[in-house]
Amino acid sequence: MSTEAESPRFPEGFRWGTSTSAYQVEGAVDADGRGESIWDRFCRRPGAIENGDTGEVAADQYRRRDEDLALMAELGTNAHRFSLAWPRILPEGGGRIEKRGLDHYDRFIDGLLERGITPLPTLYHWDLPQALEDRGGWRNRDTAHRFAEYAAVCFDAFGDRVRDWITINEPWIVGLLGHQLGLHAPGEKDLRSSVTVMHHLLLAHGLAVGELRAEARRPDARAGIAYSLFPHTPADPGSAADRAAAHASDGYVNRWFLDPVHGRGYPADMRAHWEGVVGELDFVQDGDLDTIAAGSDFIGVNYYTRRIVSARPGDGPWPWKVEPGRDEVERTDLGWEIVPDDLTALLLRLHRDYPGVPLMITENGAIYGDEPGEDGEVHDTRRIAFLHSHLSAVHRAMAEGAPVEGYYHWSLIDNFEWAMGYWPRFGLVHLDRETQRRTVKDSGRWYARVAGSGVLPPAAGTP
Repeated sequence: MSTEAESPRFPEGFRWGTSTSAYQVEGAVDADGRGESIWDRFCRRPGAIENGDTGEVAADQYRRRDEDLALMAELGTNAHRFSLAWPRILPEGGGRIEKRGLDHYDRFIDGLLERGITPLPTLYHWDLPQALEDRGGWRNRDTAHRFAEYAAVCFDAFGDRVRDWITINEPWIVGLLGHQLGLHAPGEKDLRSSVTVMHHLLLAHGLAVGELRAEARRPDARAGIAYSLFPHTPADPGSAADRAAAHASDGYVNRWFLDPVHGRGYPADMRAHWEGVVGELDFVQDGDLDTIAAGSDFIGVNYYTRRIVSARPGDGPWPWKVEPGRDEVERTDLGWEIVPDDLTALLLRLHRDYPGVPLMITENGAIYGDEPGEDGEVHDTRRIAFLHSHLSAVHRAMAEGAPVEGYYHWSLIDNFEWAMGYWPRFGLVHLDRETQRRTVKDSGRWYARVAGSGVLPPAAGTP
């Protein structure tokens, strides 16, 4: 057996975390004055969610808060990313504050801290109050200002115990799936609206950062966005056309969001593309880019797989095409390629392009459908191998200078996976949806050992 000295060691203070989001785990959608969200409405649309699933119960964490806090303590992690439900705190999106919602998150945050777990709240993980959607949702510029109002309420309520905040989760996915393709709430299919929405989400981030840095709030507070980042690979690396297509797609998925937040404005190539497709970007008003560039104190990296791109004509208005993955590359149960080396390259690219900005892996995980065996345990060896390879990838990037502060596995527990419903299982903890019984998987125990020691074993199957 290899000695500990031969194994990669993570630095003291590294965040070993898990991730969840409110609508995916909480359930209790009618409890304690919570307002309706766009996902409540969307789930009632026939055919919107596989198997007719909804988030009405999910993992029932709103009622089983203490049970899940105990699970996190059992795993020995020292950090947890979760989201605050905007409709629980401001049921109409603004104005009246629901104290019972604040009280729930007060208890949750206190419960984390009592167990030595650092909280990382996300302010917006897709559950917009339906009252705001009825007034235009993220297509309406005013929603960005209502978000800043909501953010200020949260900073005042929890900022004494929370230093780091994620403002927006995956603005590209909100625009793409929610407003262009109609696959997520609110189910809109309009390309110009999707571009408008993405801008207003970035504006909301900037306005919220302004609130966080307002006078009398804690001076060490930090904020960032959790981006859905995809490394891009040309289908034929020797083809100049494919390389150009991959760069263009990278502008659509990654640079369109990272560049303006870090003070570079919208990339000129993508701005020209959007203006050619949807017309003048008149929703970008004077001063918006300065507000958006209020800064990001860290970059949240949600990484799952890559995009392989060719210069073949694409679907819709794109001058590129996303190609299937390579046959020889291992896949998850969803068919996503497993390419940990691309995570190393992504982290180093972010370090190079946005020097001095800390990085956090705010989501990384895989769908594997392992169920309890005859012994009642979940022997998910493939997830252990996935974790090992991706943590190795993170360590390699850190060894080359990437300032990675932590890794948050998606997810703590099997949960509601949006339009896919409940069949995808991402969790370190298995959820029996009929009984709500929680079972820590082998991967959860493995991750606990790594988190406790800070040392990555030489192979996935070793302790």
